[in-house]
Order: sequence, then C-alpha cells, then structure tokens
Amino acid sequence: MKRTAEAVWKGAGTKGSGTLSTQSGAFKDQPYSLKLRFENEDGKKGTNPEELIAAAHSGCFAMALSVGLEKAGYTADKLDVKAELDLDKVENGWAITKIALKMKADVPDISEDEFDELAQGAKAGCPVSQVLSCEITLDYTLN
Repeated sequence: MKRTAEAVWKGAGTKGSGTLSTQSGAFKDQPYSLKLRFENEDGKKGTNPEELIAAAHSGCFAMALSVGLEKAGYTADKLDVKAELDLDKVENGWAITKIALKMKADVPDISEDEFDELAQGAKAGCPVSQVLSCEITLDYTLN
C-alpha cells in the first residue's frame, strides 16, 4: 500500500510559497509558506507540515486504539484526540521535540487499568508514532 502527497513550491525560501495536496483529493492545493508556518498561528490562511503531522498522529492513534478496543471486546462511543506538536528552535535550526496526545474517551464498561493498557499500546504501536523520533506523551480522561 502506498499513500502520496505532493508539495509544489515557487520562489525563494523566505518569500516563496507553495501548495500541498493529497492523493485522496481531500486536501487539495492548500497554501503554505514560511510566513504561514511561523507567523500565522491561527492556521486560517493555510497549513504547514507540523499541523499535518499532528493531524496524522491524532487520527492514527485514535484508529489504532479503536481497533485495540474492538479486539478486546469494547466499542468506544467517542475518542476525541488532540495532538499538540512542539516545534522548537534548536542549535541546527528547528526540530519537532514533542507531541502530546490529549484524549477524552467515552468507552462503556471498561476498567481504567484495561483502558490504560490498550491506550499505551496504541500510542506505541500506531504507524505514525513509530516513525516519529520525538517524545510522545499521552494524557486522557475516561468516561
């Protein structure tokens, strides 16, 4: 299985801009630039690579946990996952230093211990977690 995305960039690095598109077409010609990346924190004028990584991570984790819950005999009413990605200045430029997964989970009839075991397994086992080399934390509330 292969998944693709495409970036098209025009112009000089600091003044140029580009677009990002995905194979599915759900994300097509979305604008991005250094200004949008570092100065537009509300994210309403375009996207950036870190936002896409956070979206991929929250989605991958939620799906992995949902499958783990199903295999254990549970169905989540809702898994609301937010990924907060830290992009920090380091000696050689910039680095993603941490992703904090924050979740509100509604899963009937599961114990806190069993849920924690499944959630920690999903955090470690989802493909996006496996490709990241930064610290990944998980905080959740279980209803």
